[in-house]
Amino acid sequence: MSILKQDRTFQQPLNWTTTFFMFAFHVGAVAALFMFSWKALAIAAFLWWLTGSMGIGMCYHRLLTHRGYKTPRWMEYFMAICGTMALEGGPIAWVATHRIHHQNTDKEGDPHSPNDGGLWAHMGWIITGKAMHQNTAELLPYVPDLRKQKFYMWISKYHWVPLVGLGLLLYAFGGWSCVLWGVFLRTVVGLHATWLVNSATHMWGSRRFLTSDTSTNSFWVAILTFGEGWHNNHHAAPQAAKHGLTWYEVDVNWYGISMLKALGLAWDIKMPKLPTREPAEGLEKPFDSPIIASPHEALVEEEALVSTSVGD
Repeated sequence: MSILKQDRTFQQPLNWTTTFFMFAFHVGAVAALFMFSWKALAIAAFLWWLTGSMGIGMCYHRLLTHRGYKTPRWMEYFMAICGTMALEGGPIAWVATHRIHHQNTDKEGDPHSPNDGGLWAHMGWIITGKAMHQNTAELLPYVPDLRKQKFYMWISKYHWVPLVGLGLLLYAFGGWSCVLWGVFLRTVVGLHATWLVNSATHMWGSRRFLTSDTSTNSFWVAILTFGEGWHNNHHAAPQAAKHGLTWYEVDVNWYGISMLKALGLAWDIKMPKLPTREPAEGLEKPFDSPIIASPHEALVEEEALVSTSVGD
């Protein structure tokens, strides 16, 4: 699959506002390399986990999009604020776009399929003027659960506020070094890590489940995204809160959900199940794991399950 040939990115006009900020953040990320300090590195590492794992993986994705578990409202809102600081947009746009992706994976209507080009799937769909994620009114029908809550409507409109506030705090605490590492470099790394789920895990990797899409499992993407790289596992059972299905499939986001459960802050957790099936003829078994003939067999009600109205 060619990354650039006939890529949809080059067939649509750029959104110059989005492109400018993306460019500015990448410049800031490069500048951070010339202002290194151990304090700034430690802050960036912590914020990478806070925003990328607790904010995006645990909250935006597994909680808000797929309702893979429940948590107290105050905890849910705190995690959502962490998600806004990843610079991936507000929860309304993120959740709606991802639900659309699951409804139309690798088909017409998928917001970021590699079938439209590798660059498009990675970031082209973000920086173009006709990107679906920029039309909030068009996305609202996909988030009936979120649009009923004033908090999500507000934080989606002003999703940039927490990140600006974080930048001001970091400047007061450690100057420009902490700002460049804790905001610019950390954000750029987090963005590309998330975008790799949209691109790389639909282009390269291994497949445990015979899903109808091109989703794959990727160890290195899973490491960069705290467990989101086990994408074929996820597409087989979208509502499951656990993506890493074996001990060697590192899933930091699942470890975080397990910690919340141990603290009494998570319940009604949806879990995957692996029924044994023989692999299809001519298809190897990746990771020495069983090939699942039907992805619908991959979800089991370990605790009380709650259905998501759209996007499952």
